[in-house]
Amino acid sequence: MSVLPPAGHRPWPPPGGPWAVRQSWCGLAFLHWRVPVDAVRQKVPAGVEVDVFDGSAWLGVVPFTMEAVRVRGLPPVPGTTGFPELNVRTYVTANGKPGVWFLSLDATSAIVVAIARAWYGLPYFRARMEVVGEAGGFSYASERRHPGAVPATLRARFGPAGPEFRALPGSLEHWLTERYCLYATTRGGGICRADIHHAPWPLRPGRAVITANTMAAAAGFDLPPDPPHVLYARRIDAVAWAPVKI
Repeated sequence: MSVLPPAGHRPWPPPGGPWAVRQSWCGLAFLHWRVPVDAVRQKVPAGVEVDVFDGSAWLGVVPFTMEAVRVRGLPPVPGTTGFPELNVRTYVTANGKPGVWFLSLDATSAIVVAIARAWYGLPYFRARMEVVGEAGGFSYASERRHPGAVPATLRARFGPAGPEFRALPGSLEHWLTERYCLYATTRGGGICRADIHHAPWPLRPGRAVITANTMAAAAGFDLPPDPPHVLYARRIDAVAWAPVKI
């Protein structure tokens, strides 16, 4: 991404300095459940506030495939440019900037897991994953294999279930997806923010059949029995800046 997309849709401008990493997120399912605010508050540190929509906190399980990953100024590194990934996330704010708080991130790339843990302070774990394209969607399987980590599994089939749309400000779909930073803890116990930039999400209503899901339980959450809110996105290109302490 040599030229950044327009930024008028963002709640604040992107940083003025050069981005650090570019990547494409492909074949995403956003699977979300309502969870109690107090349950999330116990999992995030002081320095960020739990973000709430319609009186609830929300927990997301997001399987996808990372592609075209490049660190600015460096050539492609084998084993890091494309791989499946699986995030468990919730939503927080700090200094008036709503963002994502990752409870776990599973990936097949050992190099990416090590770098992201060290550079961004993110709870990445190695996993065995298989993603198979099917008619109109994907079959996705992930099993965490990180030494010493709590076991976690996802097996699901998902895909689009309606036409593409742009989420309207104020809607749940906009609140869940249009977030332009992530927060994480620093080695010293503080909070850092990493800004992210991309075009507005090209969303579609989604469908999902989940046959196994212990991702939330591994993060310490009991999911409600209700089916998840499902969104699907085919692809979006993004850049991320290096984390800064707040």
